[in-house]
Amino acid sequence: MSESKPKRADARRNEKTLLDAAAAVFVASGVDAPVRDIAAKAGVGMGTIYRHFPTRADLIIAVYRHQVEECASAGPALLAAADSPHAALARWIDLFVDFLVTKHGLAGVLQGDGFDTLHAYFLERLVPVCAQLLEAAELTSRVRPLELMRGVGNLCVGAEDNPDYDARRLVGLLIEGLRA
Repeated sequence: MSESKPKRADARRNEKTLLDAAAAVFVASGVDAPVRDIAAKAGVGMGTIYRHFPTRADLIIAVYRHQVEECASAGPALLAAADSPHAALARWIDLFVDFLVTKHGLAGVLQGDGFDTLHAYFLERLVPVCAQLLEAAELTSRVRPLELMRGVGNLCVGAEDNPDYDARRLVGLLIEGLRA
């Protein structure tokens, strides 16, 4: 996949559809889900997926980067559209939780430098967005962006293995507590 030439609008839409489908399948079935399930969800043939992403690692990395970009671009959009900065922050944290669920299993697939590079990318793109939301909500004196993101991440650990554990509810309580 060459990055030197910009993709046509329809190619970008098709790739977004494919990556959204892969993310949904990863949430439902984990990163080891069959490629045929992703192809069916995206409405494409398996050859299309392999043409864009020759290996599962390529697909996982692309989904991860796509989800980071979706989460990063959502912050400013939510601030512009929400009733309040607090509502924007709460909605963004919901999206962040969705992202964390999607990336479950990524660390097991990508070891070493690959994961370290993605984690650095994640921090570079999302910490400033969280900071912007916290500043708008006037919460910077209560919590730093990385602290909040790590706290949310820690509340999400293990949620997928226990149906009696509602991480989203606990994250909601955390955000409510920041406002108090």
